Amino acid sequence: MFPKDFHVNLADLTFVGAELARPESVLAEPDGTLWCSDARGAVTQIAPGGKQTLLGAQGHEPNGLAMSADRQTLYVANIGDGRVYRLDRDGNEQVLLDGVDRLSPLGAANFVYVDSHDRLWLSVSSRRLPWWPAVQQARPDGYLVRVDARGATIVADGLYFPNEVRMNHDESYLYAAETMMRRIVRYPVLADGALGAQEVVAPGDLGHGAYVDGFAFDVEGNLWVTLILRNEIVVVTPEGEVHTVLSDINQAAVDTVVAKVADGSLTPAEMIACAGPSLQLPTSIAFGGADLRTIYVGSLGMQRLPTFRSPIPGLPMRHWS
Repeated sequence: MFPKDFHVNLADLTFVGAELARPESVLAEPDGTLWCSDARGAVTQIAPGGKQTLLGAQGHEPNGLAMSADRQTLYVANIGDGRVYRLDRDGNEQVLLDGVDRLSPLGAANFVYVDSHDRLWLSVSSRRLPWWPAVQQARPDGYLVRVDARGATIVADGLYFPNEVRMNHDESYLYAAETMMRRIVRYPVLADGALGAQEVVAPGDLGHGAYVDGFAFDVEGNLWVTLILRNEIVVVTPEGEVHTVLSDINQAAVDTVVAKVADGSLTPAEMIACAGPSLQLPTSIAFGGADLRTIYVGSLGMQRLPTFRSPIPGLPMRHWS
């Protein structure tokens, strides 16, 4: 059960890294090594002692990250150029996927996830590049892809800017953040890797300006969710209860965004204006540390990674097995 009184004060945040560029997604390894997407190349590796190494040269907007079971390969979804890359630990990179079902480029390739069968699950936020119009005026042209030995297959379609995708503890469901609907949805994973009918995860719409970007499971099945424009992290319990654990909201700016999305006139500057004094546009959650209780937060607006301690360990990802 999630402790209802758990809350993190902004003043108690600590930080890792420096001079990062758009560190949207974060991965933690068991030995304390961190990886984050970095628009200056592909990713930045942060060693346990703090040394930083910038790797890759794909540019554009490296976004969601995943890691293979042997920790030798990173997968990078690039939302700017519509491709998924394979990157080794030395920074050598190659295009893994740039099209599916006659769609090339993929569109706004947002996030990639590795399951226990070493299948990749990819979210594509919009069929169009650049991706901004799909935020400015919500449209159901996002989709999800499964990549396995049979190739790449669209397994769900018609989503409003799907963002991060992850599986629950027994991989019976694939969960997806549906950003422009301000909710998380899930799909039963069938024996052949196909997906069943979409289900809305309670409580559904998370409310005014609560555009869901990323999320991660803890070992008790709670979802730790980043609300990018509210500068908030909330926890959604399996029962659908919502607890705000961290908040740096700029209410006037959020109100403006909601109004502009409604009439299709939102500008990037109006989105960026939502950044808070201490937390700027949080996008993702990564559990790390030896006990998987240290949370690292990715963002679109910060040059370092905020961190804090969780009362509950995170659900281990594939590369922790």
